[in-house]
Amino acid sequence: MDSALTLDRWHFAFTITFHYLFPQLTMGLALLIVMLKTAALRKQEDRYNQAARFWARIFGLTFLFGVITGIPMEFQFGTNWAKFSRFAGGIIGQTLAMEGVFAFFLESSFLGLFLYGEKRLGPRGHWLAAVMVFLGSWLSGYFIIATDAWMQHPVGHTVMPDGSVQLSSFWALLSNPWAFWQYLHNMNGAVVTGSFVMAAVGAFYILMRQQVEMGKLFLKLGVTVACAASLLQLFPTGDMQGKMLARHQPVTLAAMEGLFKTESGAPLVIIGQPNTAELKIDNPIVVPGMLSFLTYQRWGAEVKGLDAFPRDQWPDSIPLLYFSYHIMVGLGTIFIAVMVLSVFLLWHKRLHETRWMLWVLMLSFPFPFIANTAGWMTAEIGRQPWLVYGLMRTSEGFSPTVSAGNVMFTLLGFMGMYAVLGILYLFLIWREIERGPQVAHDPSSPQDHARIVA
Repeated sequence: MDSALTLDRWHFAFTITFHYLFPQLTMGLALLIVMLKTAALRKQEDRYNQAARFWARIFGLTFLFGVITGIPMEFQFGTNWAKFSRFAGGIIGQTLAMEGVFAFFLESSFLGLFLYGEKRLGPRGHWLAAVMVFLGSWLSGYFIIATDAWMQHPVGHTVMPDGSVQLSSFWALLSNPWAFWQYLHNMNGAVVTGSFVMAAVGAFYILMRQQVEMGKLFLKLGVTVACAASLLQLFPTGDMQGKMLARHQPVTLAAMEGLFKTESGAPLVIIGQPNTAELKIDNPIVVPGMLSFLTYQRWGAEVKGLDAFPRDQWPDSIPLLYFSYHIMVGLGTIFIAVMVLSVFLLWHKRLHETRWMLWVLMLSFPFPFIANTAGWMTAEIGRQPWLVYGLMRTSEGFSPTVSAGNVMFTLLGFMGMYAVLGILYLFLIWREIERGPQVAHDPSSPQDHARIVA
């Protein structure tokens, strides 16, 4: 039974991690496409329309793969987590259904209009289609976050005689205070991903000396938005999410920070390795009192450590939680440094000629995906051992009649299928980047020059 539960958790972790690589890019690009279309309307310059069409093609491909990998995930609630579905289906079914019926169809319908209806819609209609795609994708994100936020901080529910929970306040579900800051932090993280990818493609075009003018446009917008979004990830969104943890999940905060003992003036660990056998941090580099200040705005405030909670309430894997959190924070700090320097060089009109910085930007595009994944791992591992915090443990929610062998078989099948899908996606995206935004008439593109000569 334990092996089946472990494999169920690995199964869902794998499918959701792979799936989220796609929505975080589309949600980030949706905002950037609206910015490009707005600039096209205001400045009456077709290069912004060309840029928007290019990124819409990237968006469309990514959206397609997000749908393909997202549908099997919801089936797992019935196949691998039947007890959880019976327990909480009356609540999570509401938001998941709304995500599919309202947000998904809104996004997909207007995406079709945006991709194929530019001439019929006209400039303003095409801009409106871009806005509706953005609203659909971000509304979809909210319904998913509201679902997860209820599992993190359950509100607006009633426990029924059969032990299940039913929704008692739909408004409480949608206005969950946990959902607000989690949503802002998550969506801003998606903007970081989208803007880093845009800046990386722009840097690539400049370094390869093809489609240089478009590369400069991508670089300027990507770097500017990435700088603002990276700063917002730190404050206020990240800061307020940390305060929510301190208020509602203090044991999670203690495990994330590697705080094994309750302390007044608790230090912030910058570098170190959690030693769960001896309940300490090995090789620590700390900032004295900083954790107390960041959590409660007082240098001498008491922060509860893991020793303040029963062992059966500690997160299942403290080292994995600790390292996930520190990877997220560490990469976020690097993002701020890279983008502040990039904006400084852009302001002084030196970014396009600073080749080492262009290489840094081009090679940095995978790291926001890693940071967002580490952030979600922090949230979900930190909630353990609870499936619904304080109401249902993870060990109580899986499907007892599905054997470990069946779960392993399907997990290996998904791994093989998703490997093929990943290779296909990278091939299609690379083909679009090679094709570029200016398909026929960019004199700076060697490929286009070859076509003209031929």
